[in-house]
Amino acid sequence: MSDLKLQPDELELLASYENEEWQSVQNIREQAAQYQAYARATFRKDRRVNIRISERDLLALQRRALREGIPYQTLISSILHKYVTGALIEK
Repeated sequence: MSDLKLQPDELELLASYENEEWQSVQNIREQAAQYQAYARATFRKDRRVNIRISERDLLALQRRALREGIPYQTLISSILHKYVTGALIEK
């Protein structure tokens, strides 16, 4: 395994795992059902909305979506869905 070449993000994940920072998900079935519901809601698109946002915010959304591995429009839709359903939690 010493011959393995890892990318910086992979090294970060490996270090996190080796430092035992990962935790098992509680209620995995409930979590899976929740994310399945999010996915169904995301793909059920029956209306189109055009909005104007700052370029800075759009670039930040695109970067965040890239990190999450999803299209930025899907991220925006998910955020809006979470907000209207009360599932969006402020820090």
